[in-house]
Amino acid sequence: MNKIEAIIRPERLTAVKDALAEAGFVGLNVVPVTGRGNQRGVVHQGRGGSVTIDMLPKTKLELVVQDSDTDQVCDIIVATARTGDIGDGKIFITSVNEIIRVRTGERGEPAL
Repeated sequence: MNKIEAIIRPERLTAVKDALAEAGFVGLNVVPVTGRGNQRGVVHQGRGGSVTIDMLPKTKLELVVQDSDTDQVCDIIVATARTGDIGDGKIFITSVNEIIRVRTGERGEPAL
């Protein structure tokens, strides 16, 4: 099993969530986050001069999926979240050793 953490643009959340659900991946967590990458923020020009905002709002999706579904889920996220502009986000994949469903005590893949 793998945990997929995807940092995406907030405005792409609905499209990504809907595409994942359509493919059968409905269980996920969504967390609003702020951060910066290579882009290092944006500069806004105004009447009072320029203001640099270096921590931008993003959305983090978290899903745990079977190993065999990892590539499919990542492909869906990339295809749906991509705008082609800098700041589209990143995906991080980590191995999950154990899952326990709190309600039933089930362990492993049945707990997904």
